[in-house]
Parts: sequence; structure tokens; C-alpha cells
Amino acid sequence: MESVDVVVVGGGQAGLAAGYFLRRAGLSYVILDAEPSPGGAWRHAWKSLHLFSPAEWSSIPGWPMPAAHGPYPDRAEVIDYLTRYEQKYTLPVTRPVFVDRIDRSDEGLIVSSTDGRRWRGRAVISATGTWRRPYVPPYDGLPGFAGQQMHSGEYTDAAAFAGKRVAIIGGGNSGAQILAEVSEVAETIWITEREPEFLPDAVDGRLLFQRATEKWKAQQEGRAPDIPAGGFGDIVMVAPVKDARARGVLTARRPPVCFTPEGMRWEDGVEQHIDAVIWCTGFRPALSHLRALGVINDRGLVAVDASRVRSVAEPSVWLLGYGDWNGAASATLVGVTRYAREAVNQATAFLAAADA
Repeated sequence: MESVDVVVVGGGQAGLAAGYFLRRAGLSYVILDAEPSPGGAWRHAWKSLHLFSPAEWSSIPGWPMPAAHGPYPDRAEVIDYLTRYEQKYTLPVTRPVFVDRIDRSDEGLIVSSTDGRRWRGRAVISATGTWRRPYVPPYDGLPGFAGQQMHSGEYTDAAAFAGKRVAIIGGGNSGAQILAEVSEVAETIWITEREPEFLPDAVDGRLLFQRATEKWKAQQEGRAPDIPAGGFGDIVMVAPVKDARARGVLTARRPPVCFTPEGMRWEDGVEQHIDAVIWCTGFRPALSHLRALGVINDRGLVAVDASRVRSVAEPSVWLLGYGDWNGAASATLVGVTRYAREAVNQATAFLAAADA
């Protein structure tokens, strides 16, 4: 069993950011990645996906993402960047390793994988993200729906939906971008909980990150954030979404009251036939590997301290990149840096105190 100062569980953007700061801190560490090759969850994004911030606003620490071929980097460019980042800093990534359990021991934490391998770490940084836990909200009648269903985490392109009537459920950027693509080959219905909020055409993801930064500063200072109405989920008007607006398909209706075997029924009694549903309804944190430590609460999250990265119940565990509860914009490329730095600084101090 290999023993290191820190075991990082997860080799996507958050795990690599942690690796960068661990390398600088001079600690021994290993990064365990469940994927067969670099790129993390980006390997599973749909083919046409583009970021909604320029490359210089889409980088993890140390090395800026190279300029994109277009205004915004695409999926392939992000995967290439993360692959080269890993190589540039010779980060010690072991893959594929699916960690399914972490246990306490007298000498630290024992990290176990499904294939029987084990690592001992004096501290653990959990950076497994959310991709492996897609969320589908409950609907009456959904189990009896006979049509095709797919989550955005499985969606690759629109070809499978050509000529069909497709419901896109979810009002975020993924919903808008997938709607834009699928509506070119199929009849679409966009279903959202509330009326979608669109940013002005000239605004991109930089504004959303600025809002997230103000939220982070406010948390540090114990005050209310000074940000305008609207949140991190506002839709950025990237080129495909602008095109969808021009075609008149960028309109949403509220959710149905139930599914039927052939489609959906709304509150006014109207029923509509639906061939397929694409769920753009987000993900939940993939934290099952922490269950044996007893740190997962009734909401399926881990209680963290004021820094947003350290477990309250198990102070030798840090968490990175799981969403706003784990830090504003912490699940974004540019946003994870401040939290990775903080986690490694805390882990370094924790280990130094243990050695004193």
C-alpha cells in the first residue's frame, strides 16, 4: 500500500488544480482518476459544446489555456488543455482508478478502489465532481412514459433525434445550447421551472465569474453580496443560442403536471405527444466514497467550515469543485483555483502541526 501525504480523489480540473498547489508545497501526493484518459467530465460533454468565456478566463492555475480557434474554446480544446496541463507539470495521476471507499485508520485515511488497490494518505482532497450523479426530478407518471429519455450527461449530438418531437427540460446554459442544436433537426419544446433569464448579447461568462467573485468576497467578509438581480445560471447568448432565438424556438413553457405513456399533460388538461426527453436538470455531488467516514448529511452533502473546502466532521478531508455550497463558481475552470489554493494551504498547515 502506497503511503503519501495527500491522496487526491478525482483527476478532472479540480484534481489537477489541487495537484498544482501540492507540487508547489513539496508534499507527496497521488491523484486517482476514474477516467481512462485525461479531461475529467469534459470527456463526456456533447460534441458541439463551447465554453461561454474566452480562453484567458477559462484556465486553471499556473498555465493559461492557449487561445481558442474561435471566440470561445470548444470541448476538444478544453480536453487538450487539461491533457497538456497534466503533462506540463508531470502530475502523478494514476488511472483508471475508481475509488469506492475511504476509511479511518490509526495512521491516516485508507483509500480503496473497486479493483482492490489501496493508498494511505495523511489527508484526502475529494475532487470527484458531479458528472456521475445526473439528476432527474420526480414527475407523476414518468415511470410509465414509453418515449426515449436521455440526460445531458449522456447527450453527444442531435442525430438520434432527427424528425422527432423532443422535450428539452431545464433552463440553464446546457438546456439552451442543447435546445439550439436539437431544434435544427427536430420539433422541440423547451420546459423550464421559471422564465429563462438571458444575459445581454455582448456579455459572456466573465460577468458570471465576477458575480461569483463578489459572492466569495462577501462570504469572507460576512456581508451580503453586492450583485444585481440574476444568478450564476443566467443564459449566455453564444452563437448557437442567438441563432435559436432568430429561428423563434428560444421560448419556454412551464412544466407539465404529469407524464403519460405517450407524452405529457399540462394543468389545463392539454396533452401532447412526445417522442423523447432530454433532461438538462443538473447533477448532484458524487460523494459515495466518503460514506464510511460518516460525513455525508441528510441532503447528500458534506458540512464544510467557513472556508467552504474543509470537512467539519473529518478535518483531514477537503472538498473541491462541487458547486456553490463548496464555494461560488468552484465547479468552473477559472473558479476552482482560489479554493484549490486554500485547500492545499490548509492541508499543508494541518500536516505541519501533526509533525510538530
